[in-house]
Amino acid sequence: MEYLEAMDYLKNLTTFGINLGLGRIQNLLTRLGNPEKKVSFIHVGGTNGKGSTCAMLASVLQQSGMRVGLFTSPHIHSYTERIRINGVEIGEKDIARLITELRVHLDQMVQEGLEHPTEFEVSTALALLHFAQEEVDMAIMEVGLGGKIDSTNVIMPSISIITNVAMDHMDYLGNTLEEISAVKAGIIKKGRDVITTADHPAVLRIIREKAELEQAPLWEYGQDFSVEALSHSEEGQGFHCMVQGKTYSNLKITLRGVHQLKNASLAVAAAVKLGVGEPAIREGLARASWPCRLETVRQKPLVVIDAAHNHHGIKVLVQALKEYWPEKKKVLLLGMLADKEREKVVSEIAPLADKVVVTKPNNPRAGSWRQVAEFLKDYVDKIEVEENIGQAVDKALALTGEEEMLVITGSIYMVSEARAHLLLPDLEVN
Repeated sequence: MEYLEAMDYLKNLTTFGINLGLGRIQNLLTRLGNPEKKVSFIHVGGTNGKGSTCAMLASVLQQSGMRVGLFTSPHIHSYTERIRINGVEIGEKDIARLITELRVHLDQMVQEGLEHPTEFEVSTALALLHFAQEEVDMAIMEVGLGGKIDSTNVIMPSISIITNVAMDHMDYLGNTLEEISAVKAGIIKKGRDVITTADHPAVLRIIREKAELEQAPLWEYGQDFSVEALSHSEEGQGFHCMVQGKTYSNLKITLRGVHQLKNASLAVAAAVKLGVGEPAIREGLARASWPCRLETVRQKPLVVIDAAHNHHGIKVLVQALKEYWPEKKKVLLLGMLADKEREKVVSEIAPLADKVVVTKPNNPRAGSWRQVAEFLKDYVDKIEVEENIGQAVDKALALTGEEEMLVITGSIYMVSEARAHLLLPDLEVN
């Protein structure tokens, strides 16, 4: 297959929806010669902060001299972003070749009367096969949804990282923090290290119980490692990080928001577990970047993009907006999926905004997206609704005065298209 043909084939697999369970991908990987057994892994789960943590850790390990694979999702502009080695995206020819190879086995599974793997399971298998063929020293795998029966949970990681647990994806993971925590803790493996920045007592209790059951050594934020904020500006942040009694002084990251310091501390703690030296930690953190996280994409007027797609993420965004731009009046462009706590999200961020444009994420789960405008009426007088994302961006920009700022937030599917419209107008998001 050619690349575009391969991508069409992959997109068509979304008809199989979200179908959790490990049976299909384990069968597929067996047919591929079990690439998941040929690579060392770090597994990163949690509700928010997974991508940023993965990016910082990958950068640190690369600076230490490792050949580092990175699998994250969803992508911002191109599918190739999901699979990287030492920061370089997988080539289109490699994707076409690998999907051609996978398709033979997928067709055989169907002929044998077996369930067809989902799009995400095929993507996971593709990444595992690529990392095995390229003989990476370490592959960092971001959980897609939950943990226990997410397709990435076929790996046996050296370290499992759980950033935090909040209410999200309740349709699939459960309706209480305890239920969701049990699913997230499913990535903890027997005898393998665990690191977490989770701080909710109920969440910590479940992670501790699972770690004890699996005899997995557990490092907790606030006990085994921590951070001390030193400075912040639009250019980034400075901080100290303490790990097991040793202080790593005056570290720097370009990522904004105090929440990123905890994510950085996870990267430092994992690096220490792996025996990485301080110079690589320092340089790797300083070089790390991750788009759509409090990212400035324009200066006049100031336009900031943040993929805060759930209630917890929006609370973090609101805190950062108050911290970095307390005086600026804010115009908001918002588009959320139907399975999110949209009313709660609106109640957090709407009080900061003078004007809001509501748009529709480019995703089947967008549902009754206009309902967001109804929720906004209690907080904002000026509300506009525009289905087309590009036109919604233009409308929001027209509403934003030179001394104001435009905040674009919500579903990653909406945010990525808005970002492309602003920065890469000729790019077709795929």
